[in-house]
Amino acid sequence: MSFDFPESSPFRRSDFVFGVATAAFQIEGANQEDQRCESIWDRFCATPGKVVNGDDGSIACDHYHRWEQDLEMIAELGVDAYRLSIAWPRIMPVEGQVNSTGIAFYQRLITKLNELGIKPFVTLYHWDLPQYLEDRGGWLNRETAYKFAEFADIMTKALGDQVTSYATFNEPLCSAFLGYRFGDHAPGLKDDKFGFQAAHHLLLAHGLALPKMRANAPKADHGIVLNFAPAYPLDPNNQADIDAADFDEQQGIHWFLQPLMEATYPEAIRQQQPLWWPTILPGDLELIAAPIDFLGINYYTRHVIKAGEHGPEHVRLEGVERTDMGWEVCPEAFSHLLIKLHQRYDLPPIFITENGMASADSLQDGEVVDQQRCDYYQRHLDAVAVAIEQGVDLRGYFAWSLMDNFEWAYGYDKRFGLVYVDYASQQRVFKQSAKYFQQFLKQRKGI
Repeated sequence: MSFDFPESSPFRRSDFVFGVATAAFQIEGANQEDQRCESIWDRFCATPGKVVNGDDGSIACDHYHRWEQDLEMIAELGVDAYRLSIAWPRIMPVEGQVNSTGIAFYQRLITKLNELGIKPFVTLYHWDLPQYLEDRGGWLNRETAYKFAEFADIMTKALGDQVTSYATFNEPLCSAFLGYRFGDHAPGLKDDKFGFQAAHHLLLAHGLALPKMRANAPKADHGIVLNFAPAYPLDPNNQADIDAADFDEQQGIHWFLQPLMEATYPEAIRQQQPLWWPTILPGDLELIAAPIDFLGINYYTRHVIKAGEHGPEHVRLEGVERTDMGWEVCPEAFSHLLIKLHQRYDLPPIFITENGMASADSLQDGEVVDQQRCDYYQRHLDAVAVAIEQGVDLRGYFAWSLMDNFEWAYGYDKRFGLVYVDYASQQRVFKQSAKYFQQFLKQRKGI
């Protein structure tokens, strides 16, 4: 069995990139080896009550020691590309000093990927800020944006054009809002104003880093990865619900995309919640809006919104399919999102940098049957094809995730992988969904 795509499908184009994705903190482990310093996620995990079961990233998938076999596993899948992130705490464990051991780890990894014919897509920041920077305010401190630009300069000098594509940030919404606004992620702060200020500094860091990255890797593509959950009014005939859904998108989508594309933030935020508006210095927005070569989009689900007493409220619909995260499965919203963004903005080429689902997988007689995930991928790839047919310039698709891993505040309780990981033995097993992908990619290449 494999995924079903007609001969006319854009996914059969040889230049369309299929890949899998991971993040350093979620898979590497070895969080105290080779001079790596404490990150905000190490501190968050060590704080009682923050992570399910008190789980942490000290071992994770032990990828730091098993990276060679993991890359061979990626090659066996048959994908074109692998999206990974760099652990900043490995590279600069002491402020102002570069750890050559940390650099060498990623150089070996990138070299091996190229030898295997797998395109390296590197994300420089996937949420693991060094704790010593958080101690000075983290992303609330403007100085952190300049520290990130230094880190980006060091990494892109070290890896250069061996990397196909660099993204500055993965999901700044999560870093800013889950970390500083809602308190669900590291560092666990709760203040609306903090969330929007952190978001601005993250985007500023992107703008500051970009020229250095381009100078160090002129042949690579350079961009950023944003996550979007489109908002739908609970009652499409109720103007209050329509307005609430629009505001949900202003803060969750346009606050991050509009400054990158148009050098402005949505005025709806200032008008409706003036106390949330961050401190922005002259020239910041021009830096943020520097042209990018691609936009990475992560999609998992949609929001259903009603007007509440204190703003938009999320509604949990009954009778809809959900993943193990409790997220509604809604591929139609995926294609609508892509088409709507294409119509609203003059976008660069798009890569779907994450799409996937958690399910309660179990290993039975050496196999993992995850039919819901197979169906999820088929339907979401169909939705991507619809968007391409409607004119969206979409160049690639990355499944999240390569393998089960540390799922942030959910610890090891949720499994997103194509590959099953037995955390006790670190055994990796291809799930049914991985075999589906593998077979489709073989067919696509005429193997």
